[in-house]
Amino acid sequence: MRTRVLAVALAGALTPLALTVPAAHAATAAAPYDFNGDGRADLAIGAPGATVGGQSKAGAVSVVYGSSTGLKTATRTLITQNTAGVPGTAEAGDAFGSAVASADLNKDGYADLLIGAPGEDVDGDTNDGTVVVVWGAGSGLSGARTVIDYWHEDVDRYGQALAAGDLDGDGDTDVAIGATGSVGLSFVNGPVTRSGGWQGGSGAGFPDSYSPSYGITALSAGRVSPAWSTSLVMHGRQPRTGAAVTHLVTDPSIGNFTDWMQDLPAGTVSAIGDIDKDGYADIAVGNPAETSADPAGAKGGKVTVVYGGPGGKDTSRAPLVLGQDAAGVPGAAETGDAFGSSVFLGDVNGDGFKDLAIGASGEDSGTGSVTLLYGTASGLTTKGAVSYTQNTAGVAGAAEKGDRFGARVLLADHSGDHRAELTVAGPGENAGDGAVWSLRGAAGGPTTAGSLSFGPSATGVSTAGAPLYGSVLNN
Repeated sequence: MRTRVLAVALAGALTPLALTVPAAHAATAAAPYDFNGDGRADLAIGAPGATVGGQSKAGAVSVVYGSSTGLKTATRTLITQNTAGVPGTAEAGDAFGSAVASADLNKDGYADLLIGAPGEDVDGDTNDGTVVVVWGAGSGLSGARTVIDYWHEDVDRYGQALAAGDLDGDGDTDVAIGATGSVGLSFVNGPVTRSGGWQGGSGAGFPDSYSPSYGITALSAGRVSPAWSTSLVMHGRQPRTGAAVTHLVTDPSIGNFTDWMQDLPAGTVSAIGDIDKDGYADIAVGNPAETSADPAGAKGGKVTVVYGGPGGKDTSRAPLVLGQDAAGVPGAAETGDAFGSSVFLGDVNGDGFKDLAIGASGEDSGTGSVTLLYGTASGLTTKGAVSYTQNTAGVAGAAEKGDRFGARVLLADHSGDHRAELTVAGPGENAGDGAVWSLRGAAGGPTTAGSLSFGPSATGVSTAGAPLYGSVLNN
């Protein structure tokens, strides 16, 4: 591993401006994705293939705000690089919206939104990539700032993966950014404010473990153990075989954090949450690949749940391996199902235990499906597991080849009733237009009664080309 640290003094005469915040919101930082401070999670939807101002694949992000009845497309914000206050200009291939993350970066009581555009050309460097932060406020998101790229000459596709959290334990929220090149993972120290200087950062490459050609392809952040403020799960590809590789970085504040990296089951996506309510967050890793494509894959794909403990992974508990042939899991493992193409942990029934949503975007010739398993005091159980498709009663539309229903899943409380809604994206719907479905959380689990479905046009995204609306949801 190669690590570089950029001290504050090297960041360019930094004298951070004093941050003034509204008195009503000064004390408590907002939860991620609560952009207007109303206590409900809002939804960020990436459409990296969207045409903007006639520019193909420039990319867009739609934000739909939560309400007492769940998501409401009538209250929304469309963000592109042509939006007033957003740096840059929408250009072909920018892929704005390829990754998102959220945190209250400036601690003003409103969550902010980080957006990656890994296809952005910067100063003549093709696909150098960029990241912007869009600021939350009582009226929603507006105004933005480009996040500094300290390693501009050493990275490409900066912003292809994003995460945020207090990574160095100093009380400020930092930003982790994935890229390709010799510095695959960059850290930008917090606080990140609307104006003023940057606080330094660091960057790392992992040439023995991660191929620089693929870089860090996905990131998840969460508090696995109370011993560390925030830990990271990072994904990429091995340098020689191209097989998936995944690690848990228990304490990113350590400069040489190779010593703090723990091997995890290989996969392409992950989610962090406390399934059994024991005070330690658990990690679900999805690997949708067949063994012919990835030695760590499985027929039809799989998800592995690693339970957390004081030292990161709880080595006293065997990981739980789930596929569609596992007892109690609906369906059957079939080649190409891509079970594990997306995973998310959240509490859908309000019992305090995190439940697991799993997308299988390749199910039934790419129509797609989503499986929900419940958390208990003894861990995740397949008892009562349920599966959803577009053919499920109450779910809008019809299952069609290539819809990729379940390519992204999310469990988040959009209504403020302490039960997470199940939100599902199918970016292949309507020949690549894409669509999103949201099922209300309830004591008995997600209900299709009154479920919501909408596509790009409902939130102002053009259907020219193939916007792939829903390729990205809240991280």
